[in-house]
Amino acid sequence: MNTSDGGTVSGRLHLAVELGAAGRHPGAWRLGGADPARLFTAPYHLDLVRTAARGGLDLVALPDSLQSPGADPAALPGTLDAVAVAARVAPAVPGIGVVPTVTVTHTEPFHLSKAVATLDFVSTGRAGWQPEVSRTQAEADLFGRARADRDAASLWREAGEVIEVAARLWDSWEDDAEIRDAATGRFVDRDRLHHIDFTGEFFSVTGPSITPRPPQGQPLTVLRGDETAALATVGRHADVVRVAADTVAGAAEARDQVRAAVAGAGRDPEQVTVLLDVETLLGDDAPARLRELDALAPAGADTGPATLRHVGDPAELAALLRDAAEERAADGFVLVPLALPSGVDEIVDGLLPALGDAWAPAPYDGTLRDRFGLARPVSRYSRTAG
Repeated sequence: MNTSDGGTVSGRLHLAVELGAAGRHPGAWRLGGADPARLFTAPYHLDLVRTAARGGLDLVALPDSLQSPGADPAALPGTLDAVAVAARVAPAVPGIGVVPTVTVTHTEPFHLSKAVATLDFVSTGRAGWQPEVSRTQAEADLFGRARADRDAASLWREAGEVIEVAARLWDSWEDDAEIRDAATGRFVDRDRLHHIDFTGEFFSVTGPSITPRPPQGQPLTVLRGDETAALATVGRHADVVRVAADTVAGAAEARDQVRAAVAGAGRDPEQVTVLLDVETLLGDDAPARLRELDALAPAGADTGPATLRHVGDPAELAALLRDAAEERAADGFVLVPLALPSGVDEIVDGLLPALGDAWAPAPYDGTLRDRFGLARPVSRYSRTAG
């Protein structure tokens, strides 16, 4: 891709994979080849991420939600905390970024900034986060909180404040604040730690952080750009944006909206990468397996596509992705397997070879920001920040 034509700042096609429990499809945990006993174990998640890293993918997205799976005994009965899973797999699997979903509506930004900064340290600069909002009374009840009527715009304004506070807290330690001088007993130069003194609509936070500045300065911020209410926050804060669309034309329209929001916030759209979600079930037997998945899903579960879905030949999907990239419908793709663990193998061993020259894995010798062509930001509180 060429940035002069509105491509990515890194100049290359980006590929990621979403690794959520047994896969996107609600019947996936019952499919032959799945092992329900392993779903909540570290070795299971390590195996998935190692396979993704073997393919040279840019990052793994680890979904999370506060929503209850419901009372149906056929529904997968819970989820692991995505940040904790990321902190387990990242040190063990080099060469790939890790981006957990973080629900920000009911959690304090100080705690979130500390957790994501810690993830950046243990991953040696390969961390991102995907802030998400919580929309339901049932989720608020989990925290014992009364929920006034919150429209989407209010939720996303609050999310924007969380992101802003987190970024300021990451900046609150200058890069050279750590002295680490055992002889004098001085670990930190406290003159290089700064209060952030943030007061907004939803939060008042003094700071500074109690965690040193992360290796990337600010870990990669990934946001969803699917709804109009989110676009103002996306425009101000996103490094990478995920979108869902039923068609390539719909993806192109969504990408244009994201780029317009970024420009409207006074930022350069070329510095923001837009990734299209694509659900996948690959192989000659994929149509039969989809029918089996639908039959195994809990009664009343939504088994339809949430975005563009490809069931069948990897070569046909490769052609679709190449065409979408050439038409500037997306700067890359988040591949979302309907079933795991088989789905990540299908991508790495089937789809990636079929992409041919369109997919050129880059050496992973830097940070996740480097991977997306983004510079390490200078702390806004640094004496050299101007």
